[in-house]
Amino acid sequence: MKNFALIGAAGYIAPRHMKAIKESGNDLVCALDKNDSVGILDSYFPMASFFTEFERFDRFVDKWHRDGNKRIEYMSITTPNYLHDSHIRFALKSGAHAICEKPLVLNPHNIDQLKIIEKETGNSVYNILQLRLHDSIIALKEKTAKELEANPNKIYNIDLTYLTSRGKWYFVSWKGNESKSGGIASNIGVHFFDMLSWIFGPIEENIVHLKQHDVNAGFIKLRNANVRWFLSINYDYIPREVQLIGKRTYRNITVDGEEFEFSDGFTDLHTKSYENILQGNGFSLDEARNSINIVSEIRNLTPVGLVGEYHPFCKKVLI
Repeated sequence: MKNFALIGAAGYIAPRHMKAIKESGNDLVCALDKNDSVGILDSYFPMASFFTEFERFDRFVDKWHRDGNKRIEYMSITTPNYLHDSHIRFALKSGAHAICEKPLVLNPHNIDQLKIIEKETGNSVYNILQLRLHDSIIALKEKTAKELEANPNKIYNIDLTYLTSRGKWYFVSWKGNESKSGGIASNIGVHFFDMLSWIFGPIEENIVHLKQHDVNAGFIKLRNANVRWFLSINYDYIPREVQLIGKRTYRNITVDGEEFEFSDGFTDLHTKSYENILQGNGFSLDEARNSINIVSEIRNLTPVGLVGEYHPFCKKVLI
């Protein structure tokens, strides 16, 4: 049994980490969040010490390992995106490995600095990239690898469409602040960009067609794929037929015109991620780099409008 700490216990994604810690047979020693709506702890670790002030949490972590030669081996980080870098540094310097939600950091240079601290401390950083553990996505990667072995120059044509409706609260929260979330592409798209670059190779070209507070769209050329992408939190852009059946999320990926289906199979991916990490097979800083490069570039590019290979849903925005 390994001992864990959790930073960001009141967040949306935190319960998945609590469940993963529990199901992988480990213990949560302590948790931190400035908000105290953390009753979910009772479902997993009611005896975990909880703090709303970082200073008290820091003191507890520092003192705890001095009592009986105990140790917090892993620190899970589920805080707002812009805090990930700082909290990873704290974990490493506290003698723990860091397990961090995506996006790992907002900019590639943050990865370079974290690699230095890994070397200084001897501890490691692991990113939750759970789509890489999805059975359907693994099957797609294996199929693609075989095709590329036979034809290394093959270029796939891909459309990525992801709409996940968010209410007015989104723009009041840190998620609506680009300096804190990284913007739409970082906040809801980074795991798709990671998955695509994992399968089809690193980025070679990056173009943004639309960049608004509730929608980003563009084109990326990977080594073996041309990708038109559209990401939005605006319910109005969801296809009418999907709205009529009461759904507020629409996810679609087509590869050479064929729809790639991976709607199911998400239930236990965080637990699988933790099991892999505990077995020494987690996704490292370098493996997060491709997706961080992509979303960082998107944030800094000027949109060119509807020219070139733009996603068909872009016309919904400009009608």
